[in-house]
Amino acid sequence: MTSTNTSRPSSGAEGQGEPQRARREPERRGFFAELPLLIGIAFVLALLLKTFLVQAFFIPSASMEPTLLIGDRVLVNKVVYKLRDPQRGEIVVFSDQDAFGVEQAPVNPLVRFVRSIGSGLGLAAPDEKDFIKRIMGLPGETIEMRNGVVLVDGEPLPEAATDKGGYLSSRDLNDFGPVTVPAGEYFMMGDNRPNSSDSRFGLGTIPRKDIVGRAFVTIWPVTRLSTLGNVSYVAAGAMVIPLLPVRRRRRAA
Repeated sequence: MTSTNTSRPSSGAEGQGEPQRARREPERRGFFAELPLLIGIAFVLALLLKTFLVQAFFIPSASMEPTLLIGDRVLVNKVVYKLRDPQRGEIVVFSDQDAFGVEQAPVNPLVRFVRSIGSGLGLAAPDEKDFIKRIMGLPGETIEMRNGVVLVDGEPLPEAATDKGGYLSSRDLNDFGPVTVPAGEYFMMGDNRPNSSDSRFGLGTIPRKDIVGRAFVTIWPVTRLSTLGNVSYVAAGAMVIPLLPVRRRRRAA
């Protein structure tokens, strides 16, 4: 009797594994070949975003405590002041080329580019010429300080400490001014008044062209995620409530 071999060619994993691996290899090589291009595109997009729209900034000092702490990262809107004027109470980043008379040493263009990307993403401390403060005086106003109170055109500005719902860490009792803010410039102060080098000391008033933008949100660390909203300088008890006309009912005849 003739025996018949009924075995079939193997169609299991061993037979299909080689073609699948062969197909995956070009895909894997293609991904790694495109990776440098993807990284380059990401950097270009980050640079465009940083240049024209929004930039992240690293907080390097305690001058804005308790609002902003050392190591915080904030996002800065670079478009808003192309649409309207800066307002009192807003936290802004500005650049001062001649800050405290310190000359900046020339930097290699490649190093400058890498540093710019790092600071623009909030991964490194900003350039020494970049500052973050709060706008306290507008163009044409006269600013002075008496016993820790800021006076604008002779009127006290209603600021409050943090324990009363405000932003001041403490008041600086050193008197200052009066000085008049030139046209097109702004008077800046830090929230940590006794420990802030600002328009009172060294920086002077800041031209509008040097304002980078308005800080509007804290993004890092996550536990401090919060918006940096507008400040209302209406003194307690000074709110005016409009009176509505009252209709008198006629008595029935």
